[in-house]
Amino acid sequence: MPDRVTDRSTDRPLDRLRRRVRTPRQKFFASLVTAAVVLGLGGYGVVRLTTPEDRSCAAGVERPAGSEECVGVNGDGHDFGIGELGPIARAIGVENAALGPDDHVTVALLLPLTSTDGGMRVKVRHELEGAHAYQYRANHESNDELPKIRLVLANTGKGNAHWRATVDRLIAMKDSADRLRAVSGVATSSTEVREAVTALTGAGIAVVGTTITADDIANSPGNERFPGLARVSPTNGDEAKALAHFGRVDATKALLVQDTRGGDHYTDTLKAAFAATLKNSPHAPELFTSPADPNEEGTTANTFRQITHLICDSRAETVFFAGRHTQLRQFINALGARGCTDRAFTVLTGDEGSYLGADAKLDRKALRSRLTVRYAALAHPDAWVPAEGRKVPATGGSPTAYETFLGDITRGTKQPPALTDGQAIVAYDAMATAVHAIRQATPQGARHPAAADVAAQWPQVKGSLRVEGASGWICLDNYGNPYDKAVPIVELAPDGSQRFVQIAWPEGQPPQSPCLPPKRE
Repeated sequence: MPDRVTDRSTDRPLDRLRRRVRTPRQKFFASLVTAAVVLGLGGYGVVRLTTPEDRSCAAGVERPAGSEECVGVNGDGHDFGIGELGPIARAIGVENAALGPDDHVTVALLLPLTSTDGGMRVKVRHELEGAHAYQYRANHESNDELPKIRLVLANTGKGNAHWRATVDRLIAMKDSADRLRAVSGVATSSTEVREAVTALTGAGIAVVGTTITADDIANSPGNERFPGLARVSPTNGDEAKALAHFGRVDATKALLVQDTRGGDHYTDTLKAAFAATLKNSPHAPELFTSPADPNEEGTTANTFRQITHLICDSRAETVFFAGRHTQLRQFINALGARGCTDRAFTVLTGDEGSYLGADAKLDRKALRSRLTVRYAALAHPDAWVPAEGRKVPATGGSPTAYETFLGDITRGTKQPPALTDGQAIVAYDAMATAVHAIRQATPQGARHPAAADVAAQWPQVKGSLRVEGASGWICLDNYGNPYDKAVPIVELAPDGSQRFVQIAWPEGQPPQSPCLPPKRE
């Protein structure tokens, strides 16, 4: 029989491989190749499993385990993944890059930069803008005084949940080449912030709070648990006293609506201050309980619908509200839909009211139903601007100081930042106070102060050594608290604006010049 002819063009690759691998030697080398491939892939897998995942976001910033937030400290222009912070973060980075290696010290802004709450994000951006405006002034318009100021951003994460790691990094910066000499920001009166302030001041670092107002995150006679803490905003107690002096409220026709959720130092101290103001009220407080995260809506809107019925049943004309801004907005919306719209009511509250100007969920129609909402602001752009029919106080602040701030905050900008919430103004003043202490503590001929000397400056920030703040005089008592600080009373208008009404004073009148706080018992 003739030999069979095979058409190799139709052979499958596997058939050809089998025909090629015929000898034991060939089979041996094929096995080696296969083993090498398998081991190589396995080694790659082992490396992937044993090499830690790169969690870094930028220099000094990383994502903690179980979180996608970028947390840490950075002054190079990193925006922590929050796009709206990009322009101001980059401006700070540019200013820092121009500093010499030995002519500066560092000030940190400790804030929840990656908060998901819309109101908090706006507040944070405005604080960064205000702080940077004074950083620029300190570095370029102070007769070349030293040290110059490097500003870094310190993110504590949503709800300040990652404060510990960030604070530990800041503490390490005190004795490093960073020369951290003060921490500002510190903007919310929460348990996490109180613990952060405790750790920082315990490490000998000066802290200047911007918008913390809780009475128990402050020093007082016989209770100096935060050595080195200063504040530029009045306490909740002082806000309540200023509101009482402003409104001349008849306690017999007033009641308190208060949050029963504990552990919130802003709410706890505000309701205590309001309760003291209303000690002669015949009405028991109306109670609600906010969610664990007060930025969430929860079910409190249902409770407020019921509370408005009870308010209509009472003789009250003024309602003091002790709670956070989300619940305040719900309460206002409920009052707008009340049954007794023939009666007029005034709601008075603390500085959380400043959030509502930009709150899209606020029912503006409620403010047209014989309902007036006023709050004790920390600052307002009209407070120190002369206007027809409104006299600017001769002491306690000045138009000149505010005009200086306005020039600084608008420098090089095509569109001035929003100022009605007061955050940029207060952050600017806090930075001014920190720089004042740093330079006062720097010995003659030296380039930098000792950290302990900066933290010891607060008892001397008074009289002719006070800070001429854009929000009013920053005149500290021996415990780092502002004495008789100007409190702008602001009204929410139906058109969404936050209308300045007048300045009120915790002591009932402006401080006398040169502002020497009296002895506190």
